[in-house]
Amino acid sequence: MGRSAARLVLGTRGSGLALWQARHVAGRLVALHPGIRVEERIVRTEGDLDPSPTFGGFGVGVFVRRLEEALRAREIDLAVHSLKDVPTEMPPDLTLAAVLERHDARDALVTVAGQSLAQLEPGTLVGTGSLRRRAQLLRARPDLHTRPVRGNIDTRIRKLLEGEFGALLLAVAGIERLALDRAPWIALPIETCLPAVGQGAIAVETRAGEGPTIELLRALDHAPTHAAVRAERAFLDRLGGGCLAPAAAHAVIEDGAIRLRAFAGDADGVEALYDEGRGPTDDAESLGRSVAERLLAAGAGRLLARSRDASVDEPHGA
Repeated sequence: MGRSAARLVLGTRGSGLALWQARHVAGRLVALHPGIRVEERIVRTEGDLDPSPTFGGFGVGVFVRRLEEALRAREIDLAVHSLKDVPTEMPPDLTLAAVLERHDARDALVTVAGQSLAQLEPGTLVGTGSLRRRAQLLRARPDLHTRPVRGNIDTRIRKLLEGEFGALLLAVAGIERLALDRAPWIALPIETCLPAVGQGAIAVETRAGEGPTIELLRALDHAPTHAAVRAERAFLDRLGGGCLAPAAAHAVIEDGAIRLRAFAGDADGVEALYDEGRGPTDDAESLGRSVAERLLAAGAGRLLARSRDASVDEPHGA
């Protein structure tokens, strides 16, 4: 490991959600390996330092790169990520040693009065920093408007309560992990809003080739979740959209096989493509790639290119 087997340095971002996830991983490690000591180290990333509230303004991997640099510099032994932030193309010197059992992967509509999506007034301004969420929201309700919103979950909810937005779209996992109760929320059905690739799952990254560390971390791995997200990540990798694109995939294990549902569209929700497939858990990547191939053949590449070229800094909607 490069360090004593009794001590691991865990790197994490400093947001409330990131710290919850890091401490959850640390607690699980200590419970599984009595006697081990896990030291927490906060690493500030580009995404934490730049408050720019634009859709996709940072590029892929903005919350991950600095943690990976710390791994390479041996400042930390493991990095804890929200898996949806981890680029699908892994560097060869690093590895995802574990993916923990997934939380609820759905998105949530957060409002002041607890309205459902159908109950929102036409023209309501919805805050979201995700093209994927925006595309599917406007697909379901083209009479709504959206505007980018940045900041941690508490900051976003404060903006909602102060009247800057009429609603927010957030991940159920983040709301529940932080036990937030300042505003009511309703989970959106998967059929309405497919989640981001890897949403709701926590990933633990370390240096490749360090067998003892990897072996310790593998005890955290949840095989069904890991198989499901491998299919999702292979889909997004083959699609070529990156984690910022208006594309989504969600996989579950049903009757011993993986069922993968996927979406790709334009940023304004005008055009959308859907597909799904089933495959064995030991060949998850092939399933993801085959679903992506079908969407590409149907024109997904054109839709994603249109979204990359679009201006998305102003309110959008009807």
